[in-house]
Amino acid sequence: MTATTPPSYLTGLIGAGIGPSLSPELHEREADRHGLRLLYRTIDLGTLPGTGAEEAAPELLRAARMVGFDGLNITHPCKQSVLGHLDELAPEAAEVGAVNTVVFRAGRSVGHNTDVTGFAQSFTAGLPGAPLHRVVQLGAGGAGAAVSHALLGLGAGRLTLVDTDPVRAERLAAALNRRFGQGRVTAADPAGTARELAHADGLVHATPVGMAASPGLPLPAESVRPDLWVAEVVYRPLETELLREARRRGCRTLDGGGMAAFQAADAFRLFTGLEPHTDRMLEDLAALVGVVGASALRGP
Repeated sequence: MTATTPPSYLTGLIGAGIGPSLSPELHEREADRHGLRLLYRTIDLGTLPGTGAEEAAPELLRAARMVGFDGLNITHPCKQSVLGHLDELAPEAAEVGAVNTVVFRAGRSVGHNTDVTGFAQSFTAGLPGAPLHRVVQLGAGGAGAAVSHALLGLGAGRLTLVDTDPVRAERLAAALNRRFGQGRVTAADPAGTARELAHADGLVHATPVGMAASPGLPLPAESVRPDLWVAEVVYRPLETELLREARRRGCRTLDGGGMAAFQAADAFRLFTGLEPHTDRMLEDLAALVGVVGASALRGP
């Protein structure tokens, strides 16, 4: 009797500064549990001389489809720049205006967004009961758009967006108000962040600041009050300078590990059509980053 060859998949990640990404390990370990052959490759824009995200991402999408990729994850700074280069957008990606997962099927490319569900699941597990009356969010780019949709879907009453690009924040606020109800979202100048935080329940950080390639704090440390909860999107490192400072001041915190694992599980489902072992993927991420922050992946 001839042994059946297991299905095989070719997948990857497009973005800048993605050398430390754990996505390859997360996807390949989960594939092993299903008895699949899955190869996951990183395509770092930072290693491509003379090109920027706007120019490189569309070409890479076309090349990936031509050589037989089954799907790609998309990260900073390409989550919005790829929108016009796909054949179709799933409803959630169209609503968010950002894509973090592309699936190639029958010669077509379809964009999805698993960041929304990834953040929502992580927040629910890691910060149960956290008040959502007033929330300040730093960052209105691709990740920020997904996180803001998740926060409003979880019931945030008033969301204030702060971004170094005021026009981008205002544009996202207008889109969110159209979907979730006028007056729920406002854009604020970065200079007024401390003033906004003085009346907030929580702070969500959704910019690249704090990543291994962009260390530092995204705001003055004295803006972080002990009674704030602080949620992070960055997961490499798992303990960013913002989270370290927030914990030092006594805040409830949520690292970016849970979001990374949950969104990866949802992407795996899209790539393969199989139900992921989400709990095992959370365990994988905790093991890959070390014991620090492992409890935060499952909640307090």
